Amino acid sequence: MLPMVQHVREFQKAKAIMVEEGLDLEKIEVGIMVETPGAALTIEDFIADGIDFISFGTNDLTQYTLAVDRGNAKVANLFQPLHPAVLRLIKQTIDAAHANGKWVGMCGELAGMTKAIPILLGFGLDEFSMNPRAIPEAKYLIGQLTDERARKIANQAMSFGTATDIEDYIKGTL
Repeated sequence: MLPMVQHVREFQKAKAIMVEEGLDLEKIEVGIMVETPGAALTIEDFIADGIDFISFGTNDLTQYTLAVDRGNAKVANLFQPLHPAVLRLIKQTIDAAHANGKWVGMCGELAGMTKAIPILLGFGLDEFSMNPRAIPEAKYLIGQLTDERARKIANQAMSFGTATDIEDYIKGTL
């Protein structure tokens, strides 16, 4: 999995280096971390070039999408993983990947957030990677949701214009 890839040429160059180093790309899967808006918005270029899978790095994706330094206490309140812009990039990427038979995973804090799980399931996220402490609650919640219910929750969440509205809706729904 290649991190911080911003455009397909970086992916092509990395693959060429792998081949030069003797890796057989027919035998291994090669994917990218979608951590920048640029990668999310051009995901179809990566798909056309043969990525095998996609994984979101949501901490970086949120930071770069919202232009918020998550390590800066003065603006930490602006770091909102459920911001509609972040969610739209995630949904768009998942839709493009699934339309082309690619699986999509996620790591980062968002994957383990109870309030995000129904939305991410509704988007069709294939794999969640989270802090082990979050797993029992996540498993319980996932077990309570049908695919149809998760899609309805995600669709409704996408109708809101702020992260606060989305969080309030999810809080009321769960």
